[in-house]
Amino acid sequence: MNQQLAVERHLDLGLKDLWYPVVASWEVGNSPVGITRLGENIVLWRDAEGKVNALEDRCPHRGARLSLGWNLGDRVACWYHGVEVKGDGVVAEVPAVSACPMTGSKCLRSYPVIEKHGAIFLWFGLDPDAEPADLVLPEQLESEEWSSFLCQADWAVNYRYAIDNVMDPMHGSYLHCTSHSMAEGDKSADMRARNTEHGFIFEKVGQTGVNFDWVEFGSSGAFWLRLSIPYRQQFGPGGEFWIVGLATPVDEHHTRVFFWRARKVDGWQRDVWRFLYRNHLEQLHWDVLEQDRIILEQMAPDARDHEFLYQHDVGLSRLRRLMKKTAEQQLARLAARQEVENHA
Repeated sequence: MNQQLAVERHLDLGLKDLWYPVVASWEVGNSPVGITRLGENIVLWRDAEGKVNALEDRCPHRGARLSLGWNLGDRVACWYHGVEVKGDGVVAEVPAVSACPMTGSKCLRSYPVIEKHGAIFLWFGLDPDAEPADLVLPEQLESEEWSSFLCQADWAVNYRYAIDNVMDPMHGSYLHCTSHSMAEGDKSADMRARNTEHGFIFEKVGQTGVNFDWVEFGSSGAFWLRLSIPYRQQFGPGGEFWIVGLATPVDEHHTRVFFWRARKVDGWQRDVWRFLYRNHLEQLHWDVLEQDRIILEQMAPDARDHEFLYQHDVGLSRLRRLMKKTAEQQLARLAARQEVENHA
């Protein structure tokens, strides 16, 4: 395959060696759940202690989807012939055969799991056997001083367009100009980028605290985006309204987006904020998210090939270069590993 095409294919399905949120915690209960993320079919289930397990969703016997089977606690059983596979990918039992060579063998890939902030995160390692990196998310999620809600949506668009959308603060003054929180601010501005501990901030020059004025990209075990939107006092306590977002590829044409919406509140103000959000503000924010979905899903899949970028696009251009360089490095590592295996 042409190197450039290989890089694009790798990017379209998602960079590896990262944590990705895959579902909300409430979506995985007693029964196995089958999902597709980064083009990979995965089965999730909870053991007797409530811990989430994640395996490739394929019975090692005949390839049936394990997610159609049964949760047996520390293992999942295939509906087709009852083959039982533990959370580490090792076949525990083949009940149809008294002595099967599969028993005791690691036949499936397992995925490291972290459950936090109402979501289940999986580590998609380039080397399935390597230890995952630490997952450190912004203080709006990690600190007890903040209160947040998880919002997720499925979009029929490649995840790279979803990331580009958030890396573009200028679109807020146009696409979301009728929003309760984004109706203000200049429709023309100079933009600049500045480095941060985990990445960089892309911002409007001379406009702060008015609209969607800036966005931050961070890499700390996961790729995340953070921004804040000024809030009128009538919309409750906590000052600015913060958003932490991650985009997880389903396949090359579909994405699940995860947005945590947060405010810094405590005591009775936390109760007021949470009440207002659930009963009034949540629908307003869904309306904004729906505007993003409509504009992105109506773009051609190859829209990136016909762009004419200008100064407002410096942020997304910088992030695209970073992601492309990472994809090239990962493909080189895969090629080197394949070369070693071929000569083993």
